[in-house]
Amino acid sequence: MILEVEKEEEKTVGGIVLAGGAKEKPQTAKVVAVGTGRILDDGKKLEMTLKVGDVVVFDKYAGAQVEFEGQEYLVMHEKDILAVVE
Repeated sequence: MILEVEKEEEKTVGGIVLAGGAKEKPQTAKVVAVGTGRILDDGKKLEMTLKVGDVVVFDKYAGAQVEFEGQEYLVMHEKDILAVVE
């Protein structure tokens, strides 16, 4: 699945501008694309439970960051999602 990373403020509460490497990876994002599911060991197909538009919470070390047309995205497996925000 592909998640769209929300742009975050680059300043601290005290007004200090953070260097690029000082910011932590965001832990919430919006689902912008999903696959068709995966095939289990017994040959059955497990459908995706998430859908486009869901806002999700994930571990900060999950997924791979990619940039496309100036926007940051994360590519990850559904099993890496911790929760769906409603």
